[in-house]
Amino acid sequence: MCRWTPSVIDLRPEPALGTTTTAASAGRTLPLPSAASLCLACFTLLLVTAGTATGACPPGVGHEPLQVLASGINCSWTLERHTRSYNHLEGDVRLRRLYSANKFFLCIDKTGKVDGTRRKNFADSLMEIRSVSVGVVAIKSVSTGLYLAMSKKGTLFGSVKYSPSCKFKERIEENGYNTYASLRWKHGGRQMFVSLNGRGKPRRGHKARRRHPSTHFLPILPS
Repeated sequence: MCRWTPSVIDLRPEPALGTTTTAASAGRTLPLPSAASLCLACFTLLLVTAGTATGACPPGVGHEPLQVLASGINCSWTLERHTRSYNHLEGDVRLRRLYSANKFFLCIDKTGKVDGTRRKNFADSLMEIRSVSVGVVAIKSVSTGLYLAMSKKGTLFGSVKYSPSCKFKERIEENGYNTYASLRWKHGGRQMFVSLNGRGKPRRGHKARRRHPSTHFLPILPS
């Protein structure tokens, strides 16, 4: 942090022309700022510079903590980690294996059956996750070429053709896992989620809830 060491030299301003009585001529030294005030000024400048450089807060929002908390806006310099949707650019493609909190890898076989497997490098579990719009993805098995889809009743299946039933809203939850909810279908106004139960079998979307471990997946890089 900042540390102020007073100079031993007596700082005196040069007297102005035509002036006979000044602070310098009277023998008085100019007052120096205190160490506490200099440290406070340096700390404030550091916060403002860091926030501006990273684009932490939108225009019109100050960098005072109380002001930010009152406005309910999450700035990058706060410590909280909030749930959010992924804001991938359209066309973004990732190769991942979706590993559930129940310790199964989501897979789609050549017949269109969706299931879970414990095998780490099973070919049918390697997925191509493509962003089709902001926060919305399409999931496709690399080996079978089938898209993960959900029916109106919440049943998961592999679709040969890409359709609105293949769109899922991708969201990161508080525990770091992702959830995938059907963008097209809902049940009684509730979202229907991709889910694998404790035996690795797909659960119907209307029976799954966002906070249930069966709906939580980690996108793991293929080894």
